[in-house]
Amino acid sequence: MEQRVRQLASGAGLLFTRAVQFTEEKLGQAEKTELDVTFENLLLRADATKLWTEKIFRQTEVLLQPNPSARIEEFLYEKLDMKAPSRLTNAELLGQYMQDAGKEFGLDSPYGNTLMIVGDCESRLGAAERDFIQTSAISFLSPLRNFLEGDWRTISKERRLLENLRLDLDSCKARVKKAKQAEAKAATPPDFQETRPRNYVLSASASALWTEEVEKAEHELRLAQTEFDRQAEVTRLLLEGISSTHVNHLRCLHEFVEAQAAFYKQCHHQMQELQKELGSADLNEPVIRLTSTVPAESDTLKIEEVQAPATGTRKAKVLYDYDAADSSELSLLADELITVYTVPGMDSDWLIGERGNQKGKVPVTYLELLS
Repeated sequence: MEQRVRQLASGAGLLFTRAVQFTEEKLGQAEKTELDVTFENLLLRADATKLWTEKIFRQTEVLLQPNPSARIEEFLYEKLDMKAPSRLTNAELLGQYMQDAGKEFGLDSPYGNTLMIVGDCESRLGAAERDFIQTSAISFLSPLRNFLEGDWRTISKERRLLENLRLDLDSCKARVKKAKQAEAKAATPPDFQETRPRNYVLSASASALWTEEVEKAEHELRLAQTEFDRQAEVTRLLLEGISSTHVNHLRCLHEFVEAQAAFYKQCHHQMQELQKELGSADLNEPVIRLTSTVPAESDTLKIEEVQAPATGTRKAKVLYDYDAADSSELSLLADELITVYTVPGMDSDWLIGERGNQKGKVPVTYLELLS
């Protein structure tokens, strides 16, 4: 109990000393140890990285999920470590309403027939949007979040510790300076012309005490300087790691652009096909369509009949886990190596992957192609 009280008293005294030093620095009454220019530039770059990473992360979340209520719900599920319920995209919901309306009005009517066609297209657009959101969340948002919640918190913690040690160092410097001034004053030769002569026996004793106090303050200063230098080096190494963060975020940005380009390309293709179908179809004739979220080329491609080409196969490293949506796809595990190749007429967003005797389609965005 007594030891704990002493620790609390020591901690309170340290906080008070730091507060006094900080206040005097703000008032211009105390000197402050300045960091070198290179270190200051590293701090500025780290702060800028955190600021813009946070802004890009927040705005990307708004882009992928404009509904603030849905974002809050997903955030709560994430903090509670629970899986968020599946949610239809706006396009999928619109497609569902159109198809329900088409059935209500009847497939034998031009309006009901067209609603079924357009609703099917909207459903496919919504499914493509959902895939784009999932891919972007894994390949782009997750690395940004990991930096903000992991690396940056570590950097901030070490910076706070460095600032506290700097305050301790400057406080020690101030104590050494005051002790030396008091020692010099106590060691002043006697002046017998003084109106009120001092007790020179006491003065000699005080001089010895101040000399001891100077030695003690200088010892504490050396310890504080050592701790400060060690912490400065640790913080410097963390700040220099921001360069690696930029490289990682650059790769993730490329993946985000590729996923976005593939999404818009697929949407453009779907809308062109819809325009052709609406332009060429006789809307007075009933049309029976089967709703599908799988691209047309997936229906015609039979995986079991695909043979690996003699040349053109490559090794690929799997970046993230992937669960196959149907029997034509191949499930993947992060960090495993598989053989991939393309086949004529296949969507550019997919490759054929082989693992032993297993074979199936795999998304390009989940792979890192090796030379």
